[in-house]
Amino acid sequence: MDADAIEEGRRRWQARYDSARTRDADFSTLSGDPVEPVYGPRPGDTVDGFERIGWPGEYPFTRGLYPTGYRGRTWTIRQFAGFGNAEQTNERYKMILEAGGGGLSVAFDMPTLMGRDSDDPRSLGEVGHCGVAIDSAADMEVLFRDIPLGDVTTSMTISGPAVPVFCMYLVAAERQGIDPGVLNGTLQTDIFKEYIAQKEWLFPPEPHLRLIGDLMEHCAQGIPAYKPLSVSGYHIREAGATAAQELAYTLADGFGYVELGLSRGLDVNTFAPGLSFFFDAHLDFFEEIAKFRAARRIWARWMRDVYGASSEKAQWLRFHTQTAGVSLTAQQPYNNVVRTAVEALAAVLGGTNSLHTNALDETLALPSEQAAEIALRTQQVLMEETGVANVADPLGGSWFIEALTDRIEADAEKIFEQIKERGARAVPNGKHPIGPVTSGILRGIEDGWFTGEIAESAFRYQQSLEKGDKRVVGVNCHHGSVTGDLEILRVSHEVERDQVQALTDRKAARDDTRVRSALQAMLAAARNGSNMIEPMLEAVRAEATLGEICGVLRDEWGVYTEPAGF
Repeated sequence: MDADAIEEGRRRWQARYDSARTRDADFSTLSGDPVEPVYGPRPGDTVDGFERIGWPGEYPFTRGLYPTGYRGRTWTIRQFAGFGNAEQTNERYKMILEAGGGGLSVAFDMPTLMGRDSDDPRSLGEVGHCGVAIDSAADMEVLFRDIPLGDVTTSMTISGPAVPVFCMYLVAAERQGIDPGVLNGTLQTDIFKEYIAQKEWLFPPEPHLRLIGDLMEHCAQGIPAYKPLSVSGYHIREAGATAAQELAYTLADGFGYVELGLSRGLDVNTFAPGLSFFFDAHLDFFEEIAKFRAARRIWARWMRDVYGASSEKAQWLRFHTQTAGVSLTAQQPYNNVVRTAVEALAAVLGGTNSLHTNALDETLALPSEQAAEIALRTQQVLMEETGVANVADPLGGSWFIEALTDRIEADAEKIFEQIKERGARAVPNGKHPIGPVTSGILRGIEDGWFTGEIAESAFRYQQSLEKGDKRVVGVNCHHGSVTGDLEILRVSHEVERDQVQALTDRKAARDDTRVRSALQAMLAAARNGSNMIEPMLEAVRAEATLGEICGVLRDEWGVYTEPAGF
């Protein structure tokens, strides 16, 4: 790009920065020297390919979505929490908010994630152990007791039964006297990544997509600030994918949901801003920063050039980041504080919109209160003491960072082509008519391609560990330690007993005729093709349980078994 074009871009950025609101903060170094809000080429310089880097707040958004960077608003501190029953988790949420957390993120237990009630025989021994147990809207009410849902953003990490759980969240808001139309937050809902990596699905892919499409329509019409889909690469990376695979599979899933919205006749400029993303921040510091920058650039280009999005918000890739759970070690667990801080710094330098930092003891158990506080303080130290929020994309223009960003983008584009080729082979049988990327994803799920590719990457990394080519402190090098055993959080089995008893009492007190009628109306909607959200809300208001709602749909739609791979 020539010098005149670069200077014109700088003037555009300056005008947008001047008209934006900035925080009341000290934007100077520790020594007291002021820093500029953004840095770029010197006046008169020419920079080949600068249009791919650009300025913050301008297409292709490589350097961030906002001209102010974090000077306008810092990232949201959104700590992931949930354990035991709703009352115990409610107390943890209050602690997080009182300690300075900016948003809530709900972790659910395994029965809830699988659409099972706490009294289901398959739930035995699992209730409340990896997250909070939610059986009905009454539990959701307790979960957010004394936390006005209209004033806090809430993220819920659940995909298979995401839609009925979201309905419980809406009913909890109603019971607080809050108009659901003002709610703000994120629901994961991303079923593609379940088939690809996490394996927590309820039905075959097509019925899941049907429910997701209904949810997208419902939120686009009545809950404009809420993001009904958080497309998740986190679990893909945790399963063993490389950075480029995490990026490509995640964005491809996002493209699939765009195609789903378009197939419903929705306006891409209206529904696309309701898509958000969830990435892993791993330990290769510079690679992770480049991954986040490439993600924004790829998404903006595809949304504009492939799917016809003309508004900036529809081209924006907004994302939450969680530090890499798979990088934590049981050996020398206090090293995990350092790992998490490095990963969090990479996420911030990559421009994350919100962030969760893992606790040092999460490889052993759910976080203790002390470990959760250290994880929270890690973000606050980065935000308040390091100066990283003073300059937008401070590493932009680094030869290394820009080369890595270009390389990861190119690797991702190659993977997109592979996915589209698989879709092209699937189209003639007429089974997957939604769109070329969606067809490719479904074909890749059906034949185990995604699982195989991730397994191969994980195997190569494990080999490098065992050979000593990759080193993990305390695991395959630097073994000596004076660290004793940690005191970890243990969830009492009384939680399961009390949860089952509460569920039994609730079922005895409700109007069973109303419950049966509501479930039949929901089933009728499933069969006649109408939007299922309103009848599902009625079932939730009647205190139908998660297991009952999902059970009716399992009976109607069947279950899914993934293909065997060898």
